[in-house]
Amino acid sequence: MTVCATMRAMETARPNTAPLAGIRVLEFAGLGPAPYGGMLLADLGADVLRIERPGAAELFGVPNPPVDRGKRTLVLDLKEASSVDLCLRIVEKADVLIEGFRPGVMERLGLGPDAALGRNPTLIYARMTGWGQDGPIAQTAGHDLTFLALTGALHAIGPADGLPVPPLNLVGDMGGGGTFLVIGILAALLERQKSGLGQVIDAAILDGTVSQLAMILGLRGNGLWNQPRGHNFLDGGLPFYRTYRCSDGKFIAVGALEPKFFAELIRGLGLDRSIYLPQQYDRSQWPALHRQLEEIFAGKPRDEWASLFEGSDACLVPVLDFEEAARHPHNTGRSTFIEVDGKLQPSPAPRFSRSETSPGRHNERGDGGKEALKDWGVCE
Repeated sequence: MTVCATMRAMETARPNTAPLAGIRVLEFAGLGPAPYGGMLLADLGADVLRIERPGAAELFGVPNPPVDRGKRTLVLDLKEASSVDLCLRIVEKADVLIEGFRPGVMERLGLGPDAALGRNPTLIYARMTGWGQDGPIAQTAGHDLTFLALTGALHAIGPADGLPVPPLNLVGDMGGGGTFLVIGILAALLERQKSGLGQVIDAAILDGTVSQLAMILGLRGNGLWNQPRGHNFLDGGLPFYRTYRCSDGKFIAVGALEPKFFAELIRGLGLDRSIYLPQQYDRSQWPALHRQLEEIFAGKPRDEWASLFEGSDACLVPVLDFEEAARHPHNTGRSTFIEVDGKLQPSPAPRFSRSETSPGRHNERGDGGKEALKDWGVCE
C-alpha cells in the first residue's frame, strides 16, 4: 500500500492568527540548528512536515525533544526512488525546504536545489551547515564547539586563568545557526513577494556566529577590547560586570555597566559613593575593586543578596539553575517556560500584539505525515 493510499486523520493545534499560518515547510531531519529553525517556524504557525529516516535514533536518546514540537513527520527511505519522487511532489506544494546535511548530500539524493527549484521556482531552499556550502573545509565534520573555535568567539569566552569555555551550544548552533537560518528564510519569503521567485539560502554557523561578534569587533577596533581573555568589557574583566560566589556557594550576577546603575550598586552595598563612583572606569582600580567585591559578596547567601537588591537598578540578580528559573516570579508571570509531560520547554518567542503563537503538540515518529500530504494536496 502506498503512502498516499493510507491516510490517517490527526488533529493539528495551530492558531489561524499565527504569523506564519499558511506557510508550508518541508524539513529533512537532522541535528541541532536545522530542527531548531524548524521549531521556531512551527511555533510561529508554519505547517512543518519533517522527513525522518527509517531507524533513525533520537538525539542523545531523548524522545520527543522540544525542537521537534509542532511538526508532523513522515518516515521515508531516501535511497528509494519512489521516496525521492514523493519528496519532489511535496516540494511542489512547499514554501520552504530545510536541510542540514553536508554539502552535496542532497544533490546525490536527487533533491538538490536544481531539482527542487526546477519543480517549484518559488521555493525557499534553506541549507544549514557549520562551515558553509563552500570553502577549504566545507566537507569536514564539526560541531558547535569546533565551528566556534574558528570565529574567535570561543577564545574570548572563559576565565582569565583557565581554558576557553564552551557556551553550551547557544552561540553557535542555536544563535549563529538556527536563528540566522530563520532570519534568512523570513527575508527570502518577503523578497519573494516582490520577485515571485524562490532562492537558495546558505546558512552557516560560522557566518552567523561572526555576525553576532559585531559589537565585540567594534570594541576591539576602537581599542576597547585589547586585553587577554577575562580582562575586557563583557568577558568578566570589569568588576561590575561579572559573577560572584556567595557564602552558600551559589552565585549572583552583576551587570552595572552604566554609571547610574553602578551608583545603585555602590549605594546598595553601603560603600562611599564619593570614593567609588570616580573609579568605575579607571582600569588601575579594577583589581582592588574586584577583590573587595569578592569579599563583600562572600559574606551573605545568594538569595539574601537578591532580596536586598530586588527592584533596584543595580543590575544584580541571582544566578538560577533551570528549576529555579522556571519558578521565578517574572518567568511564571510571563509563562516563559512551559511544562510538557513534566518536562520543561521554552515558550514560543517573540510575542505579538495580535498574532497568536503556540508550541504545538508532540507527534510520535511518523505521525501526521500522511495527513499532511492530504492537506498539502500531494495526495487525494
